[in-house]
Amino acid sequence: MSDPRTALVGAGYDAMADTWEEWSSSITDDPRREWLQRLLERLPQGADVVELGCGNGTVETRELAQRFNLTGVDLSEEQLRRARARVPQATFVRGDLTSIEFAAGSLDAVCAFYVLNHVPRELLPALFERVHAWLRPGGLFLATLGASDLEGWQGEWLGVPMYFSGYEPSRNRDLLAPFELVEDEVVTIAEPEGDVSFHWVLAQR
Repeated sequence: MSDPRTALVGAGYDAMADTWEEWSSSITDDPRREWLQRLLERLPQGADVVELGCGNGTVETRELAQRFNLTGVDLSEEQLRRARARVPQATFVRGDLTSIEFAAGSLDAVCAFYVLNHVPRELLPALFERVHAWLRPGGLFLATLGASDLEGWQGEWLGVPMYFSGYEPSRNRDLLAPFELVEDEVVTIAEPEGDVSFHWVLAQR
């Protein structure tokens, strides 16, 4: 069973699917394309990749599916419905990224775009350990993390109840100690409500 806070996030993305698509399309300085490219250039065609919190089938999800054997994981049924329609060549699984399991040493890369800041931060160390175990030697982990000391915030966001949590970048780096950090950078983007900073990480097993 999902943590109630995680379940809240899944239900929220079910309820605001249209609102979120309109909101996210208004962000013009999102660096995810640049960071995805850093991953793409390091992976061979046909690699085994998992995207945690895959959402509705974004451009990035489509590109991953065109190049690799992609499995997308999300807790929102509505987001998955849209993803399956937009990216039929990928495999999509409904699951909680804080508890889902993949075989040890079975993946070449794991991605998580703008989802780990929805995870209760005390659950991140175990999640990072599991991701590390899933990866083959040399496997890559591309993630967007929160960049502020936020023990846990619950309230209304885009018209629905939502949950956010995170650590400062220095703590994120400590928690990622099992990996070798290839690149990490704090990037500030202009969301409709104002500027928000995220910690981007590309790490290697």
